[in-house]
Amino acid sequence: MADHPKHIAVSGNIGAGKTTLTAMLAKHYGWQAEFEAVENNPYLADFYGDMKKWSFHLQVYFLNSRFEQINKVREGEKTVIQDRTIYEDAYIFAKSLHHQGYFSDRDYQNYLTLFDSMIKFVQAPDLLIYLKSDIDKLVKNIEKRGREYESAIRIDYLQGLNAHYNDWIDNYNEGKLLIIDVNHIDFVQNQDHFADIVSKIDVELHGLFS
Repeated sequence: MADHPKHIAVSGNIGAGKTTLTAMLAKHYGWQAEFEAVENNPYLADFYGDMKKWSFHLQVYFLNSRFEQINKVREGEKTVIQDRTIYEDAYIFAKSLHHQGYFSDRDYQNYLTLFDSMIKFVQAPDLLIYLKSDIDKLVKNIEKRGREYESAIRIDYLQGLNAHYNDWIDNYNEGKLLIIDVNHIDFVQNQDHFADIVSKIDVELHGLFS
């Protein structure tokens, strides 16, 4: 690795705290943050209203958005921290939607062909941070932030995503991985919890032990 990392990524299920932690770490380290295309996403509200109809459109939109982000990361000079990875688009969300019947076989194979073409040009992040969370914690966080389009998220959908996250993380071998269990911590309100996360990141990136 170079003197400084180029690409840090924060992964985790919906409501795990990825966006919040990404913003906090960007501020702490002076990194540039790249966030998931959520607020201006033209498909997200439609997707949660009719997941079977809009799954393919949404996943292709996310895949293209993430691929563009990665290209900008590697072309730039700054350290970038990214909210969610391109791996999650394929290995978690598209896979889960297909398994739950929202993604047809034809669309899923078309999507995977597109992903396989893109991933050949993708370099893994220097550090992947995974926020591990149980379903009840995810639901509480989703309810707390009060996004109207997320009110239709089904529990079984979140459970399916969590199962695929576990499989993906158990077999992740693309680079350095830091797993943070967020079930019993509050890194927003508790500075000690945030400081502990920072310390673990420092160890992974620079070998700095407290």
